[in-house]
Amino acid sequence: MSIDIRKVTVLGTGVLGSQIAFQTAFRGFDVTAYDITDEVLTAARGRFDKLAATYRAQVPGAGDGKAETTAAGIALSSDLAAAVADADLVIEAVPEVLAIKQDTYEKLGKLAPERTIFATNSSTLLPSAMKDFTGRPDRFLALHFANQVWHFNTAEIMGTPDTDPAVFQAVVDFATAIGMVPIELHKEKAGYVLNSLLVPLLDAAMNLAEGGYAEPEAVDNTWRIGTGAPAGPFQILDIIGLTTPYNIMAHGDENAQRIAKWLKENYIDQGKLGIATGEGFYKYTA
Repeated sequence: MSIDIRKVTVLGTGVLGSQIAFQTAFRGFDVTAYDITDEVLTAARGRFDKLAATYRAQVPGAGDGKAETTAAGIALSSDLAAAVADADLVIEAVPEVLAIKQDTYEKLGKLAPERTIFATNSSTLLPSAMKDFTGRPDRFLALHFANQVWHFNTAEIMGTPDTDPAVFQAVVDFATAIGMVPIELHKEKAGYVLNSLLVPLLDAAMNLAEGGYAEPEAVDNTWRIGTGAPAGPFQILDIIGLTTPYNIMAHGDENAQRIAKWLKENYIDQGKLGIATGEGFYKYTA
């Protein structure tokens, strides 16, 4: 029996949660965005409006009012029960703290219909660490998006040994339907495919700059010329935002903590957080 996904609820309206909700709605799905307070949802509405402007400028077919209609059509809710009452798929994008996610799934499992599929967008936690809290491990898996989903449109799909193959396939089909390129993982792997490749590159680049071997611009130039890549690792870090690698490295080994200190003193403490603030390793104009 095929599984039909039409109504989607996204839990969490931060940077990536907002993007997932917008992209899904843009592709014609019925979308509800949930967050914990109405005040947070007010900020989310602003993010949706900014995404509409971005889509209008960058995404084919987003003109003639479609981007604005998409933003206006996303339902907002701070009532979890109401938000998931008729959902075919719930995509969870709450803070990357295991206890918060586990608590969220305990509540979800009691509120959502039995048919509802749960998908975590966690970038660092394995779905096996959450599956027993869902009440439906056969209908639970990971669905991981990259930042700027309209442009970097991978959707990494990773189940657990308990995930129903039909559920896995339904999520693959859903990812395709919203304009993503589904990347299927055959077993659980921290970092999935993308971050398993990307994180070592970014770490190596920061080691080179922090160690005084080469300036960030020289590292990026070498990578672009030598591989044909459109962006170097420090350009990528500016897109991600410098607080993310800092938070990870601040809890790492001695080498990682040294790089975290370098990031903090030379960039973060000076307000250089990446593209979002207009300057990181590079300066940006609006």
